[in-house]
Amino acid sequence: MRSLRTILTTAVAVAGLACVGFAATVQAQTNEVRIGVLYPLTGSVAKAGNDVLAAAKMAADIVNNKHDLDLPLARTEGLPNLGGAKIKLVISDHQGKPEIGRGEAERLITSENVVALFGAYHSSVSAAASNVAERMQIPYLTGESSSPKLHQRGFKWFFRTGPHDGHYTKTMFDFMRDFAAKKGITLKTVAILHEDTQFGVDSARVQEQLAKEAGMEVVAKIAYRAKSTSLTAEIQKLKSVNADVFLPTSYTPDALLTIRSSKELDYTPQLFIAQNAGYNDPTFRETLGKDAEGIISRSPFSMDMATKIPIIKDLNELYKKHSGGTDIYDPPIRSFVGALVLMDAINRAGSTDPEKIRQALVDTNMPADQIPMPWQNIQFGPDGQNNGVGTALIQIQDGEYYSIYPFDVAAREVIYPFPKWSER
Repeated sequence: MRSLRTILTTAVAVAGLACVGFAATVQAQTNEVRIGVLYPLTGSVAKAGNDVLAAAKMAADIVNNKHDLDLPLARTEGLPNLGGAKIKLVISDHQGKPEIGRGEAERLITSENVVALFGAYHSSVSAAASNVAERMQIPYLTGESSSPKLHQRGFKWFFRTGPHDGHYTKTMFDFMRDFAAKKGITLKTVAILHEDTQFGVDSARVQEQLAKEAGMEVVAKIAYRAKSTSLTAEIQKLKSVNADVFLPTSYTPDALLTIRSSKELDYTPQLFIAQNAGYNDPTFRETLGKDAEGIISRSPFSMDMATKIPIIKDLNELYKKHSGGTDIYDPPIRSFVGALVLMDAINRAGSTDPEKIRQALVDTNMPADQIPMPWQNIQFGPDGQNNGVGTALIQIQDGEYYSIYPFDVAAREVIYPFPKWSER
């Protein structure tokens, strides 16, 4: 039998090794802060999903490495308040499906030990994943999911840096009012077409509400199944009601189908004002060519804003390195801002404790000169919504997106009316 001294010596050695192992684990955790990122990287909107992921990667690059940029954490390496710890993005593909997003959120929290979740482009997926985050008390931040209902659930752990569809839709109706007055025309009727996920349903609800408040008649409100193979019946109905303004809400495949069906059936409203998503995807513009001319979409960003926000040019060059040459656009710029805010909050928290990160997000007050967007600031309300956002409208002209509203910051005049298909 071993002597008591031998047993004690062995026990101390084992304990020492255990302590070393524990210390090594703590050190490893300190050196790397893991953020779960959920985006649609395969499927019908994979291009947009990979573009917003590139923006999150750019934010991590700026935080992890030194960059000569006037942005939070750009001139240091890693997170200074966590001993220079580097950001590690743990990436998940939800394929645009809420049930996958829900399962991936649980996996990222329980198996990948992420300290926060970020994403997810689709509002329906953000709704599902943030439900998991709320239950498991992990911060969830989205830069681009825009359903108004996301911040109206009384959640404690949900945050959104970008505008929601209520903000955007108000800008649409402000534009209609101001444009009608400027041109001396009358816009009396609107027609709404929307896909049937949370994004489309909530967008249409807000559009209908604001149309009534503006004294405009909603002559059609048409829902269709997302990823439909035909919109012929829906476009025929829109043509028959002949509204002054057409308000569609679609992701990229459905947006392409809407335009192709409109051209086939010769449907041309006076104004075509889209609720972002598919209509802001460069793939949409590049695929349709001249058929995209004259389409207006809501957006808080366009590249022509670089004349007033010079840092946009530098960010665009860095973004192209992460995106394979694609210029930055909206929604990637919103994703970038959201990711940077989350990383800055983790640094201010000086901890990977989710509650401390949540409190740092609550305390966020990022001034306008640190944001590559025309916003007042970033400061979250009690519901987790950033109240310092601003919005604008852009229009496709000569194959590019240009800001057209508000008029005092517009790069170009509005093409009106929406061009007839035979005149393109």
